[in-house]
Amino acid sequence: MTDTVLVINSGSSSIKYQLVDPAAGTALASGLVERIGEPAGRVVHKQGAQTTERETAVADHGDGLRIVTSLFDEVGPSLAEANVVAVGHRVVMGGRYYDGPVRVDEDVLATIERLSPLAPLHNPANLTGIRVARELFPDVPHVAVFDTAFFRNLPDDAATYALDREVAGQYSVRRYGAHGTSHQYVSTRAAEILGRDLAELRTVVLHLGNGASASAVKGGHAVDTSMGLTPLEGLVMGTRTGDIDPAVVFHLARNAGMSIDEIDDLFNKRSGLKGLTGVNDLRELHDLVAAGDSAARVGLDVYTHRLRKYIGAYAAVMGGLDVLAFTAGVGENDDVVRADAVRGLEFLGVQIDPELNAGRMKEAKVISPAGARVAVLVVPTNEELAIARQALAQL
Repeated sequence: MTDTVLVINSGSSSIKYQLVDPAAGTALASGLVERIGEPAGRVVHKQGAQTTERETAVADHGDGLRIVTSLFDEVGPSLAEANVVAVGHRVVMGGRYYDGPVRVDEDVLATIERLSPLAPLHNPANLTGIRVARELFPDVPHVAVFDTAFFRNLPDDAATYALDREVAGQYSVRRYGAHGTSHQYVSTRAAEILGRDLAELRTVVLHLGNGASASAVKGGHAVDTSMGLTPLEGLVMGTRTGDIDPAVVFHLARNAGMSIDEIDDLFNKRSGLKGLTGVNDLRELHDLVAAGDSAARVGLDVYTHRLRKYIGAYAAVMGGLDVLAFTAGVGENDDVVRADAVRGLEFLGVQIDPELNAGRMKEAKVISPAGARVAVLVVPTNEELAIARQALAQL
C-alpha cells in the first residue's frame, strides 16, 4: 500500500490541509477550515472532482481538525485506510535551530514556542495545530518543516545586519527569511524541467503572492533572500511595505504621535499595494490601471521596479544568472507582472517571449525565447508536496 502523509498548515484563524501521496506527487484530498473562532466558520473539502462546502461555527483548532477528520470519514478518502505514515506540519520560524525537518517532541515544541516573538502571527498558531493534531493522531509521528530552514545556512555576509553585534546576539536579530520550502522546491524543480544539474545553476526565485519574497540560489544552496528578521522586509507585497528606511518609524513616532503597535499595523496591514492603490488584489489593480487610475499605475510600477532591483542585485551576488523562476499566485497567473519584472534586463540575458508568457500557468513552462542566455520559467509551487516528502524522508 502506498504511504501517505497528512500535511497541516495551521494559521491564526484557519487550517489548510492535504492528504499527499509523496511518491506519485499527488494530493488525494485537500481542504480549508477558515474563520475559526468566529460566529460563522467555513469548511471546504475536496476529493478529486468532488467539493464539499459547509458553513458552520468552528470554536477552535481542535474543533476544526475534528471536523476535518469527520469529513475524511464521511466523504473520503478514509484516513484509516489511507496508510498515513506521518503528519507534516508547516512552521514559519525555526530560527538558528533547524536547517531541515525534525520529528516533533516536547523539546521541539518548546523551541517553537520560544521562537514565537520572532513570528508572533505564525508560530503560536502553528504550535496550536501541532498540539491538537498530536492528540487526534497519536499513533503516527509528527514532523515539523520550517519556512526558514532553507535559509538557515545563509552566508554570514547575507544573514548579518550591521547592528551592534551584542544587541543583535542578545535578541537574535539576523536574516531568517521565509517561504523557504517554496524556494527550495521551485529552484530544484526548475533544474529538473531544464534537464540541468542543480549544482551548476545560479537561480533567482520570485515567490509572488500576497506575501512575496525573492531568493538567490547558487548550486542548490540559498545565498541570499529578501525577507529578513520577519516577513516584512524585501519586496512590495499586498499589504506590507517591504524595504523601507527604518527612520520612517522614528519619524512617525515623533511627528505623527504613532505608537509602535500602530506603526506595526500600518507597515504590515495597511501598506504595500493596498496602501499605494487601495487594493491588494492584482486583478483589481490591473482594472484600475486600465481605467486610467494614476495611483494604480504608480503602485504597479513601484511593485515591478522592486522586482527588477532584486533580480539585478541577486545576479550580482551570484556572479551571474542562469535561471529566473516565477511562482505562487501572482507569479503563476499574472503575465503583466512577469513581463514588467524583466523589462530592461536584456543586458543580463533575461527576456521573455510574449506568446509563451501569455495567460495563467497551471503547469510549469519555459517562457524565455529559444536560445536565451537565461532560462525564464513559471513553476507552480507545491509546498504541501515538499512538506510531505521532507516528512517522509525524516522518518
